[in-house]
Amino acid sequence: MTTDTPRLPGGSGSTGATADPAAPGQSAAPARSVTVRVPAKVNVQLAVGGSRPDGFHDLANVFLAVSLYDHVTAAPDDVLRITVEGPDAAQVPLDRGNLAARAAIALAARHGIEPRVHLHIAKDIPVAGGMAGGSADCAGALLACDALWGTGASRGELLEICAELGSDVPFSLVGGAALGRGRGDRLEPLGTGGVFHWVFAVADGGLSTPAVYRECDRLRSASGAGHTVADVPDPQPAPALLAALAAGDAVALAGALANDLQPAAVSLRPALAATLRAGTAAGALAALVSGSGPTCAFLAADAQAAGAIARALTASGTCRTARVASGPAPGATVVPR
Repeated sequence: MTTDTPRLPGGSGSTGATADPAAPGQSAAPARSVTVRVPAKVNVQLAVGGSRPDGFHDLANVFLAVSLYDHVTAAPDDVLRITVEGPDAAQVPLDRGNLAARAAIALAARHGIEPRVHLHIAKDIPVAGGMAGGSADCAGALLACDALWGTGASRGELLEICAELGSDVPFSLVGGAALGRGRGDRLEPLGTGGVFHWVFAVADGGLSTPAVYRECDRLRSASGAGHTVADVPDPQPAPALLAALAAGDAVALAGALANDLQPAAVSLRPALAATLRAGTAAGALAALVSGSGPTCAFLAADAQAAGAIARALTASGTCRTARVASGPAPGATVVPR
């Protein structure tokens, strides 16, 4: 079967929260608020090319959205305001540098309006954990503001804004499973043949994504292989991994999982090695660092096995907490009122 693709406001077949119906002869009243649910992601393959002259790296990034969600609610306000609740909420910036705020500003600028909106983020995705929580909030805010303001942005426009705001943001909007090229923002949807069960071991503190990429470059240079685009082959998705996703074969997927950033993440946070060992010893089919880390992801045979692995990880003392999820999950979706 194929992954579900959420329908986005604007364009053919779109859906979303709309203004309350107006009486005959009257204009519609503005929506009171719009809430969007948006998923976390795991990179089942993250192939990293050499560093480019602009400092970025080309990627072959195979995303899978998973069932850990943030909820972003947009409501009218006199100013742009951000509030956050949930685990690690204190780590989330509340100024205009917040990705959700930047999404509102970008959409408003395109449509010649002021970004007067209160964005409330209910977080359940780990903060700074390599699971695209900030990108998820960005995509959620963009979709919520589009519905709240009635801007009628097309799917293409929303994805264009997403790509301007961050490499992972377009996938947070789309969800399901996809191959990301370039910086990860040029997406090709992928079919999946079943549900995959995961456990995510959440570490204390975060890892800076730029720092992990710098460490990746350093380790490549130290090995003598070099770290530039002239030294590193162009990143490509693994055919065996794509076939495993399409077949819904967890055992085959386990044998193909790969993350070129994992050595760098473990180098910067050596304790992650113990977490990876603990999950594998508890019966995970495979283990890897999620994206740039420090969250570690464990593929399980089924939901029952995932529960057992989560309990073992929690008891091991090698992580702060362990969360169970499954994928693919739909992308940013307006929650019905």
